Amino acid sequence: MNASAPGPDGLLRCPWGVTADDYREYHDTEWGRPVHGEDPLFERICLEAFQSGLSWITILRRREGFRAAFAGFRIAEVARFTEQDAARLLADPGIIRNRAKIEAAIANARAAEALSGGLDALVWRFAGDPDRPAPRTPAEVPAVTPESTALAKELKRNGFRFVGPTTAYALMQACGLVNDHLADCHVRRTAG
Repeated sequence: MNASAPGPDGLLRCPWGVTADDYREYHDTEWGRPVHGEDPLFERICLEAFQSGLSWITILRRREGFRAAFAGFRIAEVARFTEQDAARLLADPGIIRNRAKIEAAIANARAAEALSGGLDALVWRFAGDPDRPAPRTPAEVPAVTPESTALAKELKRNGFRFVGPTTAYALMQACGLVNDHLADCHVRRTAG
């Protein structure tokens, strides 16, 4: 019996990946694939923080709005955002208008800019074991791991906000530090 679900094309996917077209596209082309680079990882950290308490599809459908509002998530630019920029963001209907999350994104850009060795090196130090057995069911996919707890602690130690262990694990999944595609998911063999 398959734990994955067939999409409209008949391919098996993680069950969440067949619930909406947006999810299917994200599941098949992005989720679980390695992401490197300072600005791309900064974007993912910000989006995972904005997702906290919300459905991921809410963020996914506003991603272009976030990119426009946050200068393409270029760390050097977001780190220079002022109170006027924060006020502009609070009025922007294209993003999630949460003061604490907006302030965290700006603070996180400053923290990323100040990192010795860079954000990419910091995040990827916590990559999971590539030989870890593939989850067979959604129930086998953890929400938190020792690695995500350690990553969250290290990010916080370096001044990052809105980066708890659950958010850090979601980041790890999204950026390919772990491959949580189910064993029978068609993407499993090409991700990671």
